[in-house]
Amino acid sequence: MAPKQTPSQTVGPYFAYGLTPEQYGYDYKQLAGNNLAEADGSGERITIRGQVFDGNGETIRDAVLELWQADSQGRYAHPEDPRGSNTGFKGFGRVGTGTSPEHFYEFQTIKPGAIGDGQAPHIIVVLFMRGLLNHAYTRIYFSDEGTANDGDPALALVDAARRNTLIARRRESPEGIVYQFDIHMQGEQETVFFDA
Repeated sequence: MAPKQTPSQTVGPYFAYGLTPEQYGYDYKQLAGNNLAEADGSGERITIRGQVFDGNGETIRDAVLELWQADSQGRYAHPEDPRGSNTGFKGFGRVGTGTSPEHFYEFQTIKPGAIGDGQAPHIIVVLFMRGLLNHAYTRIYFSDEGTANDGDPALALVDAARRNTLIARRRESPEGIVYQFDIHMQGEQETVFFDA
C-alpha cells in the first residue's frame, strides 16, 4: 500500500489566541509583543498601523502579524549579522488584529536603516490567519524612501503597477509619526506576497 498525502489544515484562527494571549486577556505571558523599540533609544520612533482585509473587503479580526526588522543602523539583532549584533534592539514583534473594534494592528518601533546590498529600508512581515494553509510573507517599504526604493532589488522584481501595495504611507499624528500599511489578501488591491 502506497503512503498517502497528509491532509492539509489551515493556520487559524487559534494562532491569535495562542501567540498573543496577553492581547486577548489571557493570563499567559507571550514571548513577543507589539513594542519593538522599548530597549533601544536610538533612531526615529514610528508606529506601523493597519488592517488586514479579506477578498470581500471585510476586516479580518483574528489575523496575527509578526515583524522582523533591522535597527536604525541597518543591523539585525542576530549573532550572524556580519556588522555585529545589536543587542539593544530586539527587532521582532507580534500582534493580533482582534482586540480593537476596527481590527487594527499596531506596532511601536523605530524606522529601520538600509541593510546594504542595495536594499531599501524595509520590515519583513509574516502573516497568519484563518483560511491560509501556510503563513504569508511580505515587506513594508516606506513612502519617504523614494530613491532607495527605486534601487531595491526585491521591489524591482514586482510589477510597477503593484509596488504600491508594499509601500507604507507616512502621516503625522498627535502621537507622532505613523506609517499606514493595510494588507489585502485578495482583490484589486491584493498585497504582493513573497516566497519564503
